[in-house]
Amino acid sequence: MRDKDHIDFELLKQKIVAVMQQSQPGINPVISEWKGQEITDFQEDLRIRVNSNISEKWFYTHMKSPRSTFPRIDMLNILSKYAGYANWDDFLFKTGKETLLAEEPLINPIRKVGINRYFILVPMLTLIIMVVLFGLFKLFNVREYRFCFVDQDTREPIVNNRVEIILLPEGESPVHFLAAKEGCFLLKTDKSRIRMVVSSPYYHTDTLVRIVRKLDREEIITLKTNDYALMIHYFSMMKVDDWEKRRKRLDEMIDNDAMICQVINSREATGMALYNKEEFIDLLTVPTSRLKNIEILGMQERKNRITTLRFRINEKKR
Repeated sequence: MRDKDHIDFELLKQKIVAVMQQSQPGINPVISEWKGQEITDFQEDLRIRVNSNISEKWFYTHMKSPRSTFPRIDMLNILSKYAGYANWDDFLFKTGKETLLAEEPLINPIRKVGINRYFILVPMLTLIIMVVLFGLFKLFNVREYRFCFVDQDTREPIVNNRVEIILLPEGESPVHFLAAKEGCFLLKTDKSRIRMVVSSPYYHTDTLVRIVRKLDREEIITLKTNDYALMIHYFSMMKVDDWEKRRKRLDEMIDNDAMICQVINSREATGMALYNKEEFIDLLTVPTSRLKNIEILGMQERKNRITTLRFRINEKKR
C-alpha cells in the first residue's frame, strides 16, 4: 500500500468509527482494537445502512492491521458510502478539501499577518516615496527668474514708475506683483509657461506669455508708451501761452462721455472727485497761480479716444 493510500484508508476508518458511534456511543474509538461483538455490530450496521456484507476474516485482514492489504475498489466504495460519501473518489475529493481547511489555520495566521503587513506597508511606503520624490522635484525645479521692463522707444529701463504685474497661473487665482524702482521683478516658479498682464500708468497694458527655460534666468520686456497719458502729464507741468491750442488738442483726445476720476489723498481730505470732459480740460488749461502736477493712475481708450481716466495731483511736486 502506498503511503498516500494508507493515510486515506486510515482516515476512512476514522469516519467509519464516527458513524458507528452514532448508534453505539460506547464503542472503542480505535477500529483496529475492535473484536467480537464490536465487529458483529459493525457488520449489522453496514448491512442496514448500505445493504452490504463483509466477513469477519475480511475485517481482520484489512481493518485490524495498520499496514494491512489495501482493499479492492468495490469494498472501498461500500465503506465510503457507509461513511456518508457517494464512493471512494467522492471521499478522497471531500476529505482532501477538509484536510486543506484543517491545515489552513496552522499556516494562515502567519501568512495572513504577512499579507496584511504587505498590503499596509507597501502602499504606505509607496506613498512616502512619492511624496519625497515630488518634494525633491519641486525643490530642484523651482527657479528664480528676473524680468526687467524698458521703454520700447528709448530702450531705457522704466524706473521710478509704477509697473504692476498680474500673474495668471493655470487653474489658480491671479497673483499681483509690483516691479522694484529699477523696473525689474523676481519670480520663483517651477512652471515652464508663464502668463502675465503688465500695466503701467504711462504705458499700454499688455498680456504676455513666456516659456521660461532653466538657462534663461533674465529677460528684457519692452512696453509701448501711452502717448495720451504722457501728454496729459506734460500738459499739467508745462507753462504754455497758447491755451486755446492746448484745449483743442485735449478735446480731440478725450471722449465726450469719458469718465474722469481724481483720487484725493492729502492731509486735508481723502476720497474721489468726478469730472466731466469740460471740467477736466479747464483743470489743465485755465491759467492758475499754482502748477498742477497730474499723475496718471490708469487709463482706457477706445477708437483712439480716452474713455476712462484716473489721476491724482501729486502735492509734493507743486
